[in-house]
Amino acid sequence: MTTKFTAEHEWINIEDHEAAAVGITMHAQDALGDVVFVELPEVGRTYRKGDVAGVVESVKAAADIYMPVEGEVVEVNTALKDDPSLLNRDPMGEGWLFKVHVTQMGQFDELMDPPAYDALLKTL
Repeated sequence: MTTKFTAEHEWINIEDHEAAAVGITMHAQDALGDVVFVELPEVGRTYRKGDVAGVVESVKAAADIYMPVEGEVVEVNTALKDDPSLLNRDPMGEGWLFKVHVTQMGQFDELMDPPAYDALLKTL
């Protein structure tokens, strides 16, 4: 299992050759506060890297979710519709947003590894 990060505070985790899970980082959920609504992407839709794929709304703000790599959404976390607070409780586990079939693995390789993301956080 390999996890990478974006400068926009999304994570992507390659679990198998079929799909990669995408979510927001602990830092992102801390900044947002209590999440009250999640708009997830449409299954079957293809996105380019950097496209807005969803929205997370909290009591403080709304934030776009950007696609970290090019690919097709193959699954969404429907549990978030009933319980958006999963993002606050476990943003890098049960609070994953969607799964994507990565079509450009080179884009995944270009994302930040955990030490690089930790270094970014220290500059904020």
